[in-house]
Amino acid sequence: MEEETKRAKPSKKQLHAAKHMFAYILPYKWNFIVGMVFLALTSLVFMVVPAAVAQMLKAASGETYIEALNIHLNIYQYGWVFLSILVLQGLLSFLRVNLFAIVTEKSLAKIRVDLYEKLLSQNLEYFERHRVGEIVSRLSADVEKLHQAFSITLPEFLRQIIIFSVGIVVLFIYSVSLTVYMLAIFPLVIVLALVFGRYIKKLAKNRQDYLAETNVVVDETFQSFSSVKSYVNEYFELHRYQNKMNDLIAIALKYARAKGVFFTFIITGLFGALFFILWMGGIQVYKGSIDIAQLSAFIFYAMVIGGAIAGLGNQYTELLGALGATERVNEILGNEQELQIEDASILPASFTKNIVFKDIVFSYPTREDIEVLHGINIEVSKGQKIALVGSSGSGKSTIVKLLSRFYELECGSIAIDGVNIKDIEIKSLRKIIGIVPQEVVLFGGSILENIRYGKIDASLEEIEAAAEQANALEFIREFPEGMDTLVGERGVQLSGGQKQRVAIARAILKNPDILILDEATSSLDSESEKQVQDALEKLMQNRTTFIIAHRLSTVRSADEILVLHKGNVVERGKHKSLLQDEDGFYSKLLKLQIEHIEELN
Repeated sequence: MEEETKRAKPSKKQLHAAKHMFAYILPYKWNFIVGMVFLALTSLVFMVVPAAVAQMLKAASGETYIEALNIHLNIYQYGWVFLSILVLQGLLSFLRVNLFAIVTEKSLAKIRVDLYEKLLSQNLEYFERHRVGEIVSRLSADVEKLHQAFSITLPEFLRQIIIFSVGIVVLFIYSVSLTVYMLAIFPLVIVLALVFGRYIKKLAKNRQDYLAETNVVVDETFQSFSSVKSYVNEYFELHRYQNKMNDLIAIALKYARAKGVFFTFIITGLFGALFFILWMGGIQVYKGSIDIAQLSAFIFYAMVIGGAIAGLGNQYTELLGALGATERVNEILGNEQELQIEDASILPASFTKNIVFKDIVFSYPTREDIEVLHGINIEVSKGQKIALVGSSGSGKSTIVKLLSRFYELECGSIAIDGVNIKDIEIKSLRKIIGIVPQEVVLFGGSILENIRYGKIDASLEEIEAAAEQANALEFIREFPEGMDTLVGERGVQLSGGQKQRVAIARAILKNPDILILDEATSSLDSESEKQVQDALEKLMQNRTTFIIAHRLSTVRSADEILVLHKGNVVERGKHKSLLQDEDGFYSKLLKLQIEHIEELN
């Protein structure tokens, strides 16, 4: 059972979050109000049934006069009465359900859109601090809990309150003494049943959780089946599974025993209380205090009220769970965001002179105790090709991430044409920067849609021109469906080289002033690398380019090579000048790569 549902009452924070969620209902308040009116009417119509049954029993014995309504109804006319109740109840229920559906679906759709918008406007740090599965859960499971609460739980909770309140009044009208007996016994029995029921639910969850653990053993075994076979560990795996199953049996039997006690309690407790009230009612009939018809109605109402009390307990628990979901959703909606998605179209930032990194000191927000960059100073003129090389973790990718403002600087500054990038609108800045990453992740649509992502309003001619420049048009035309070929989830239908060329075409279509190539050819074979490298050369023409590379052969033509080591720029210069220092970092990196290639051959 979730932590929220264990609390006796909602917290102030949860109530505040719920109030914020109810603001989404306000545009549809009249649908909600009329739905509540129909909810009240259906509850009242339902409460007429026991009284009608009692009057029908009197009519069956020949007593047709109804004093409260001052009319006579014979036994045959009650068929029309019950038919009218059914039709009215059905019509009111239909209207109520549809009105609540309008409120629920439209308000939750708005919540989902606002959640998605808020998540889209977060920075990278947010997604480093939160797992994607957790975020998706907020969009799906938590909002679905709100759907359940708005459409079913809350209306049912209010309906049970109406039934309980009206029912108690009616019971007092029929018999004060029997009502007092019932109120003394029924609530206690039902509350005990609810508490015991929670314990049963907890045991059931433990059984289900442990069953999932046994399935993990099966999953691990069959996913690593070749290892099991090669190490001849079939007996070990079987024995491991048998031990898990033995533990599961112990948990399941504990659950079964508790369930048996629970059912015994329900039969003896709940039915015992009902039988006691029935017996006391029989005594009152014998004494002439009430008649058989009135007792029948009283028992009927007592059962309805007992169900209402039980329903209130379950629905209260469900509402607490929904409040917990509300609180989690509200946390996202209350987060600060790095940009406003709905802003009017923004022109690209101006870039005509240079980019200056000055005294950059940086630690990642999720690892504030580890300084990644220490006093970095770089100046890049427009049109230059700058290569960043160094071992893994030296800070190469961090530098270009800071340029794109994926993280905010606390120490030092980055300026474009003398303007601090903190003073440039973030979308304007990113419009002039194009990135071709090492591992390209494509969207699950067509090749056309993936290339057009670089410029949403691009024409087919522009897309084909970009694909041709990226050396991608040839392989695209080989597919039967051409540009409309689906790439599969994350681009799995394309090879590594094909994905890279689609990404390059996308960058060409964006036509950025500043280009970032982040290990763009490191994971490709020699043939694919040649095609991709040729496409990259076309892409780099007349653009300021930052090249991040492990393979030093790809940075020979750079105007300047910056060698990073543990967050410091330890060497800088052209390829040939850096090689002159045989003991330098660059020379050592190149020697290590040559030795590695020779070992592979």
